[in-house]
Amino acid sequence: MPIYKYNAISLDGTKSSGKAEAASETQLSSILNGEGLFLLKSTVSESITKQAKLKTVEIADFCRQLAAMLSSGITLIRSMQIIAQRDAKPHVKKVYTALIEELQRGSSLSESMAHQGRAFPELLINMTRAGESNGRMDVTALKMANHYDKQHRLDGKIKSATTYPIILVVLIVLVMVVIFTFVLPTFFDMFEGMVLPLPTRVVLALSTFLTHNFLLIAVVVVIAVAVITYTFRQPKPKLFLDMVKLKIPKIGKLLSTIYTARFARTLASLYVSGIPMIQALTICRRTIGNKYIESQFDEVISALGNGRTLSQSLASVKGFENKLLSTILIGEESGRLEQMLDAVADQFDYDSEMASQRLVTMIEPVLIVVMAVVVGFVIVSVMLPIYQMYSTVGEMGGGM
Repeated sequence: MPIYKYNAISLDGTKSSGKAEAASETQLSSILNGEGLFLLKSTVSESITKQAKLKTVEIADFCRQLAAMLSSGITLIRSMQIIAQRDAKPHVKKVYTALIEELQRGSSLSESMAHQGRAFPELLINMTRAGESNGRMDVTALKMANHYDKQHRLDGKIKSATTYPIILVVLIVLVMVVIFTFVLPTFFDMFEGMVLPLPTRVVLALSTFLTHNFLLIAVVVVIAVAVITYTFRQPKPKLFLDMVKLKIPKIGKLLSTIYTARFARTLASLYVSGIPMIQALTICRRTIGNKYIESQFDEVISALGNGRTLSQSLASVKGFENKLLSTILIGEESGRLEQMLDAVADQFDYDSEMASQRLVTMIEPVLIVVMAVVVGFVIVSVMLPIYQMYSTVGEMGGGM
């Protein structure tokens, strides 16, 4: 079994770290729970198989096929063999083949998934373990298929909405590079010896700089992008960036809605499966997608362990929509927390879709205006000296 390095927190908020041997992260969490600790983060040894991370749509398809076969009475191993034969993608087939080998050695499905490294999300592994314990694997698999279907549709809609602005920005940059490095130099040869107006001098300086230093600028840009990307993948810069994202006008509101929907849906799935609330929150925090919000869950888990309700514990978290707390409070008072979480997740999914469309509707004309202004400035800078040239020629002709 692999050895896990872990960070944990006790009920009184004391953090600790150490190493422990366990078959999976879920088993590690159970071991720590027996010691009065709750898992925050863990990393595994190299004994875990490294597999490619499955896409959301691939996970949804896997869960749907598994649910259909198990509900038909087909054994788990046979179901996996059929699923592996159906999928032609090499990286997916490799994961399924490894799962079958683990199952044939006597491991449970959840343990087999955990041994595949990051191929399967932690949420699915824990939900599978819960389904194994209550004997309703087919129901659990179907629930997870619906969960990942909704997540895939939302991600797809947001990606589609942001594709056009990205393409437009790239086109603006390419057009400017072509104009400044290839088009304008042919005009500037005409202006030698002339006293040029300020706009033309600015454009001439930019064009000359880009033309003579294009390769250097390209190398600097690539290096800068690489350095920035690496920097913001580190824990502290990533935490700061995720905090700043939530404060950007319009965009912060959209991201907050997406994070809230993701958290509510994940928590609803875990809660209905009977997973303890503290363990469910430990899993949920890693599915939100924002390190700043995730960092606040230490206090949430500590407050919940000290006897406070879920709504009271989440009240201090910055980054979620206010509607989430009121919905959880109503769910706690009515005993219908799962239904309320599902309902609010659906509402936030819809809100985030609408917000992304509104944001794109605002961005598109702004980008078009920016492009028009830049191109217009370039045209004016070129036309001014030409106009002066013709004016001078006209005056000379009139004088004669």
